[in-house]
Amino acid sequence: MKYIDEFRDKGLARRLAETIAAEAHPGRDYRLMEFCGGHTHAIFRYGVQHLMPPNLRFIHGPGCPVCVLPMARIDHAIALATQHDVTLCTYGDLMRVPASERRSLLKAKADGADIRMIYSTQDVLRIARENPERQVVFFAIGFETTTPPTAVAVKTARAEGLTNFSVFCNHVLTPSALQTILSTAGPDGVQLDGILGPSHVSTLIGSRPYRFVPERFGVPVVIAGFEPLDVMQSALMLVRQLNEGRCEVENQYTRAVSEEGNRKAQALIEEVFRIRPEFEWRGLGFLPNSALALADAYADLDAEQRFPVEIAPAKEIKGCECPAILRGVKTPTECKLFGNPCTPDNPMGSCMVSSEGACAAYWSYGRFRDAGAASRQPPAASHQPPARG
Repeated sequence: MKYIDEFRDKGLARRLAETIAAEAHPGRDYRLMEFCGGHTHAIFRYGVQHLMPPNLRFIHGPGCPVCVLPMARIDHAIALATQHDVTLCTYGDLMRVPASERRSLLKAKADGADIRMIYSTQDVLRIARENPERQVVFFAIGFETTTPPTAVAVKTARAEGLTNFSVFCNHVLTPSALQTILSTAGPDGVQLDGILGPSHVSTLIGSRPYRFVPERFGVPVVIAGFEPLDVMQSALMLVRQLNEGRCEVENQYTRAVSEEGNRKAQALIEEVFRIRPEFEWRGLGFLPNSALALADAYADLDAEQRFPVEIAPAKEIKGCECPAILRGVKTPTECKLFGNPCTPDNPMGSCMVSSEGACAAYWSYGRFRDAGAASRQPPAASHQPPARG
């Protein structure tokens, strides 16, 4: 299939791996953070890390908006559904994310709350139209990528006069998170030599917003596609920048990303939303100018203003290392809960729930098991067949 098979070609992968190994200087480290959970899953699904030289390591970043959503926002959503008896609609991943006291939207639904899983914003609008006697709240979440559909839903509701539709807005902005991670990098935090920039986010905002990374922090950025050869080629581009002493924003994902991004979508976002002064990110704390709320012209459709709630301070699950994993400070296997009791069937944190979470990638593709088994084998066992993901 065009744009799929050619980016998974085994022969090209081997040649890329050989080139990276040849050009990576043995006397230095290459610590590359992939910001996007889609990159993390590509790395683990296709065994990209195993094709890299020992001194090139991928470090997992924030991953996805479900991963970085703080527990307090899940508590808030549950309170919306229970304290105001609204119909709360959201995407599937969010349903199982643990909230305080081991609750979740799914458990609140089982207890009788009207919480529904939807596939698109159009589903929410349909539910509002079909149930005019019910207040319907859309639990909106996403990086910049999923913000335009929410904006379209808001404008459609206004145009149709749907007074029973509102939005609980949790859209967040990636540049602020990237700035925070880099500001705390160093001996006491994550150490980074390069960044694999987000794919889908960049199709919307373009490559220009990342210029501050090399200019202010001296770290090169390569915007990378999601396929395994995209990731490998982007790693090679970062290796070459580091070897040559260059520090700039490069775009590997040219088939989808431009410097300016999608200006029509950007204009739509600017019309419907405003930037929040600050917003909490799981693992990163309260970040300035890092999230969106509905603009004043659409404030009557803001569920937070329409339905005030009372919630207790959020309580993190003891022992869960999701916050440190999202900063790149720890890996999933360094969490004492990983694998027991934390699994996809019994998640303790958002990193194991989300389809783009780092813990889910480690568990789903099982490469941590291969590494653990290999480390326990005596030297004489080197004749064993290679591990499989």
